[in-house]
Amino acid sequence: MNNLPDFPWDKLEPYKERALAHPGGIVDLSVGTPVDPVPQNVQDALVQAANSPGYPFTHGTKALREAAAGWLRRRHGVTVDQRDVLPVIGSKEFVAWLPTYLGARRVVFPELAYPTYDVGARLAGAVATAADSTLALGPERVDLVWVNSPGNPTGRVLPVEHLRKVVAWARERGTVVASDECYIELGWEEEPVSILHPDVCGGSHEGLLAVHSLSKRSNLAGYRAGFVTGDPVLVKRLLETRKHAGMIMPAPVQAAMTAALGDDTHADRQRELYSARRALLRPALKRAGWRVDHSTAGLYFWASNGQSAWDQVAKLSEIGILVAPGEFYGPAGERHIRIAVTATDERIGAAVRRLQ
Repeated sequence: MNNLPDFPWDKLEPYKERALAHPGGIVDLSVGTPVDPVPQNVQDALVQAANSPGYPFTHGTKALREAAAGWLRRRHGVTVDQRDVLPVIGSKEFVAWLPTYLGARRVVFPELAYPTYDVGARLAGAVATAADSTLALGPERVDLVWVNSPGNPTGRVLPVEHLRKVVAWARERGTVVASDECYIELGWEEEPVSILHPDVCGGSHEGLLAVHSLSKRSNLAGYRAGFVTGDPVLVKRLLETRKHAGMIMPAPVQAAMTAALGDDTHADRQRELYSARRALLRPALKRAGWRVDHSTAGLYFWASNGQSAWDQVAKLSEIGILVAPGEFYGPAGERHIRIAVTATDERIGAAVRRLQ
């Protein structure tokens, strides 16, 4: 474990203390944790399943798998067999351990990326490579390629044609493609497409995995609720490994997740909240001297005023606003900051006033 990097968020502590000292309190736009209530029907499902004395199923209940498959079909035009759905204890856990599950020796992820892709490669003892183009990878074997659309931190949406080329490249080489689609329901100026959509994969899920989370869609970050689906052979292999390792989602959380996936009304309402917060914060950032790049989907603004990332973090902390430095997501982010829109309406309003 000695090759693991320091936990990046610890570096933000001095800036957090400065922001906390602001007379109006901190506006925390750094981590992007949900702040709005868990939908009542989801809470009710959790409570009703509280008397669960027996061991839950690693594969999840059939009702949960059917709810996930129904959501993919209904909302994203993706058809999967419910047997090919596997619940996971939050998507971060799965991202961190997938290279180990696959026995991967070389893992590729975007140049600007969620840090856990790199951590997962290190945990597996694999070579980690940051690259946005397959042309830069050379002839060496690649076991796993991560794609992320909408992207974290940039909010960038990968076009269908780009995803199609990645899939074709990977299939020629026997490489697994894992698509992190945790923000797929949050398209704004562009509409994200799943790697399992027929327009991308040609109707075959061979060699493909799509990872989904309910943390942002349904405010279930505290429940640790996600799932993976795709290639039936890969999903079966992952299921067997997780059975051995005892990596099981608690039964009450499975029931809550089933309720969340079966209800689109709360997700649409939450989208409206985030849309309104984006509409307030974006022009305020622009007036204060920041430009916003990409950010056509997801829950973040990828912004820059031309200074170093840490100078921007410091500047905003002085007015009580905490954001994440772009370098957390790779060297290419050294002059950007990531700004979340997951704060309450009141806190977003406070940020807008301070920026003015």
